Amino acid sequence: MSTPSTPPTTLTPDVLVIGGGPAGLTAAANLAPRVSGDVLVLEREKEAGGIPRHSDHTGYGLRDLRRVMTGPAYARRLAADAARAGAVIRTGAMVTHWASDRAVDVTSPQGRFRVEPRAVVLATGARERPRTARRIPGDRPAGVFTTGQLQNAVHLHHQRVGTRAVVVGGELVSWSAAVTLREAGCSVALMASEYERTEAYTAFTLGGKALLRVPVANRTRVVRVIGRPRVEAVEIENLDTGARRTVECDTVIFTGDWIPDHELVRSGGLELDPGTLGPLVDTALRTSRPGVFAAGNLLHPVDTADIAALDGKHVADQVMSWLATGGPDREPAPGVRLLAEGPLRWVSPGLLRPGDPAPPRRRLLLWTDEFIRVPRVSVSQGGRVVSEKTLAWPAAPGRVFRVPWSVVRGISPAGGPVTIAVH
Repeated sequence: MSTPSTPPTTLTPDVLVIGGGPAGLTAAANLAPRVSGDVLVLEREKEAGGIPRHSDHTGYGLRDLRRVMTGPAYARRLAADAARAGAVIRTGAMVTHWASDRAVDVTSPQGRFRVEPRAVVLATGARERPRTARRIPGDRPAGVFTTGQLQNAVHLHHQRVGTRAVVVGGELVSWSAAVTLREAGCSVALMASEYERTEAYTAFTLGGKALLRVPVANRTRVVRVIGRPRVEAVEIENLDTGARRTVECDTVIFTGDWIPDHELVRSGGLELDPGTLGPLVDTALRTSRPGVFAAGNLLHPVDTADIAALDGKHVADQVMSWLATGGPDREPAPGVRLLAEGPLRWVSPGLLRPGDPAPPRRRLLLWTDEFIRVPRVSVSQGGRVVSEKTLAWPAAPGRVFRVPWSVVRGISPAGGPVTIAVH
């Protein structure tokens, strides 16, 4: 005869933050002093801090902390700030599923427990697509990493990775991978980018070529990985001519090509944005479920850590407003959908509601698949151009394109979906 299982312990904080990266920790630090109950942060890794924990180079903290720090120092600072503010941080804690609209079940080294908060902030971030998701054919040898796996191995576990690498992608994170490879004693044989211009800012690309001596092949893709049991080479193809050649290497790093960590969004039945593949949110960062908010690179895969942190600050204000004005008893006004027209891939936030605040930093975030040196942004609704604005900075693949919030002034709450285009 079976014995009924013991129900898990139940915690009832005011706010549950799922994800202990820059967005989640900053949200917690801003919420903890302002709520009457607890703010609980759940982080599945052994330590809080997110991706910066193993990005052992400088450049973090500029926009949110007004200083420049290394990734590990930045992660420690954010975790310490949240704890000092009164947030409770539990690491090694994995949310396994939703128990109700705002309750979740959690598994941790201390056992199973349930959390039933008044409000939830999803801040689970984003990850790079691995080789399997990119459908790169060939052998399945050792020596193939994403940037995150590489930096985790080198900076956290002090492992050796190889002597000669090919880096796939030309984004900011690709140069971060090149720096990590150099620190690990591994030279970069080639950085391969499918775009005509390397996706990272020109200063990073020129500096990387000069200081790291990394050769860059644009309009080039990896079409095959060769080697057993260890990588021996990759086959690359020029996208304009179709010419192929083999590059010898013992390590391959797949960088960029980000996707949100959206498992909880999908399993909970929250509405997805088909462009970002994260949850659809409005400018207050509300999801489709009352009392559940989202912030950081779960929404815009992927922006810098300090922008994700500023999302956390913004969402904290919106959570406080929601709690103070009736919570579940107060339904938001109907929204107007924001849509991106090619070559734009997505826009975030994706929903506008009358009376809502401006988005974080008063910017709409977009992603483009084409380089446009002097972009002219147009906003249309119901077949009519509402506004146009020429921007002084380029729209470039591989990095977020920021557009001033003012471009959507003049739209009608009853006028149907709004389309943003760039020319």
